[in-house]
Amino acid sequence: MRRREFIAFLAGAAAWPVVSRAQQPDRVRRIGVLMAIAADDPAAQARLSTFRVHLEQLGWTDRRNVQIDTHFGGGDPDRIRKSAAELVAQGPDVILASATPALAPLLQLTRSIPIVFVFVADPVGAGFVDSLAHPGGNATGFTAFDYSISAKWLELLKEIAPSVKRIGVLRDPALTLGTAQFAAIQAMAPSLGVEVTPIGVRDAGEIERGIGAIAHMSNAGLVVIGSALTNAHRHSIISLAARHKLPAIYWERIVTKDGGLFSYGPSFLDQFRLGASYVDRILRGEKPAELPVQTPTKYELVINLSTAKALGITVPPTLLARADEVIE
Repeated sequence: MRRREFIAFLAGAAAWPVVSRAQQPDRVRRIGVLMAIAADDPAAQARLSTFRVHLEQLGWTDRRNVQIDTHFGGGDPDRIRKSAAELVAQGPDVILASATPALAPLLQLTRSIPIVFVFVADPVGAGFVDSLAHPGGNATGFTAFDYSISAKWLELLKEIAPSVKRIGVLRDPALTLGTAQFAAIQAMAPSLGVEVTPIGVRDAGEIERGIGAIAHMSNAGLVVIGSALTNAHRHSIISLAARHKLPAIYWERIVTKDGGLFSYGPSFLDQFRLGASYVDRILRGEKPAELPVQTPTKYELVINLSTAKALGITVPPTLLARADEVIE
C-alpha cells in the first residue's frame, strides 16, 4: 500500500465511529399519560386513540420512537394519587394529565418533569400556573371550561324544557370547578326564574338520594357538571334521570351518546388532539413555561332524540338547527 493510500485509510478508519454514531437513531422518548377515569371507559379509549393518532401524524409512533405509559384513576382520588406516584417514578420525558384530579397530585410530586394538561378548569386560580399567557412552571395545556358555560347550561335546559323551575346541580364540591360553577349557576338562576340545589357525587348513594329529592319537586330538572366522579357515575345518573323523568343537560357528547338528553361543552377529543401538539413541541425542545395555556375554541351541542321522546319532550326546531349532532 502506498504511503498516500495508507494515510487516507487511517483517516477513514478514524472517522468510522463518528459516522456510526451519527447514523444511530435517536433514543426512544417516554410519554406518561394519567387519566382520572377508568381504563375500560369508552371515553378513555376514544380520547387516547385521538391522542395517539395525532402524535403519529406529528412523527411519534408508540413502540417505535416513543413509549407511551398510561395510568388510570377510575375516579378514585387515592388510586389517582398512587398512579401519579408510579408515573413520576418512571421518569418520563413529558406527561399528559387529563383533568384536575390527575394534574394536582402530579404537581405535588414533580416540578421538573414537563406536564401538558387537558380539561383543567381555572389553572391560575388553582395555582397550577402563574398566568394563561406565561405559565411559568413545568405545566401548561388546555382549560376545560369558561365559567360562562354555566349560564349557558341553564339557558339551554330552559329552552328544551321551559316548565323547569327547580334544578339539581350535580357537582364535585372538592373541586374548584364544582364550587365555582355552582356559584355561577346560582347567580344566574333568579334571572331565569329557577331555584337551584347542589347535589354531591361522592358515591352512588349520595347521587341517588339527591336526585330522588329533586324528583319529588314539581317541574324539576338537572344540570350535571363534568368531573372524574360525575363521569364515573354517568350511567347511574342517566338511569336515575330516566326513571324520574327529569330533563338533564350534561357536560360532554359521550354522555348524550350513552343516553343522556343533551349536552353542551368543549370537544374532549379536540383537547387530546391539541394536547398531542404540545407534547410534540416539548419533545422537540420547547419549555412548558413558554407555551401559553389555551381556552376551548370548539364547543358541541348534542341532542338525543330517543331520550327526548321517552321523556315526552318535543325539542324546539331552533335548538335542533343549532345542534352539532342529533342522535336518533
